[in-house]
Amino acid sequence: MKIGEASRVSGVSARSLRHYEDEGLIVPGRFGNGFRDYCQSTLDRVLVIRSLLESGLPVRLIREVLPGLADGSDAGADVACTEFLHEVQSYRDRLALRIAVLSDQQAALDAYLQAARRTDL
Repeated sequence: MKIGEASRVSGVSARSLRHYEDEGLIVPGRFGNGFRDYCQSTLDRVLVIRSLLESGLPVRLIREVLPGLADGSDAGADVACTEFLHEVQSYRDRLALRIAVLSDQQAALDAYLQAARRTDL
């Protein structure tokens, strides 16, 4: 199917589909006239990509691990899955640290605002 239909079916904008292709996350087929041709397996992959991106994972990590998760072979799937889960855990830990820092900054600003309001009264 062409990009417009693929966009409607997947719920992902045509622009995002082109971006996923530019990033090497998907490789749609091509019609003789050069138009992109999206098959169901590519659309299934797009939904996985969208889900991973919405969870906050960077494109770099998705690009590195997606081939190993989607190639269908059991030989490297366990290793790829283990590495992927390790990377996701590491990303989550870094995110938790950033949240803690931001929470501390928010608490400091709250304390400042509370003290400033007391002096204004």
